Amino acid sequence: MFTEKYYSRTLPHWEKPGHSIFLTWRLFGSLPTEFRADINTKEENAGIRFVRFDRYLDDARFGPLWLKEPGVAEIVGCAISRGERELHQYSTVAFTVMSNHVHLLLRPLVPLREITKGIKGSTARHANALLGRTGAQFWQDESFDRWTRDDAEELRIVRYIEMNPVRAGLVRTPSDWPWSSARQRARTDPRIHAEGR
Repeated sequence: MFTEKYYSRTLPHWEKPGHSIFLTWRLFGSLPTEFRADINTKEENAGIRFVRFDRYLDDARFGPLWLKEPGVAEIVGCAISRGERELHQYSTVAFTVMSNHVHLLLRPLVPLREITKGIKGSTARHANALLGRTGAQFWQDESFDRWTRDDAEELRIVRYIEMNPVRAGLVRTPSDWPWSSARQRARTDPRIHAEGR
């Protein structure tokens, strides 16, 4: 187990042992410059800024949408599974792969930097090869992360992640989205979405 860590790039990153981490990363070029500048303003609550940012990405009106390609979405889903099952870097609580971004709620067993480097590096190589873009930048360098404060917040984040394709108008129910933890969760604990709508 690792100890509490803090590091900063453009955004601050906190890792707190014993807490799950809500992680979001997006495709390179998925936000226009003026929106990126606006989202970094300190004038509003960080949670409000994140929701505004996420809704903009869900609209998918700007930039690449490579994750809409089933083969590319499958590459990302397999990498998330591999990080948990083969590399034993974390346990996955929830995830969804959207058109231009990914949400992942995990319980880390190694430093977050190692996790994001592994997922983003391998998926960028494989996706670019599939798309015929070898050597091009695939993911935005920075990721957004937040450690959860308690079990209630973790449950709210699970609902948020798994409802993302429904809110974006891609499917009617969370379990209909093939690149999400919601399909498995519907078989094991359907109450999460029944109570959280």
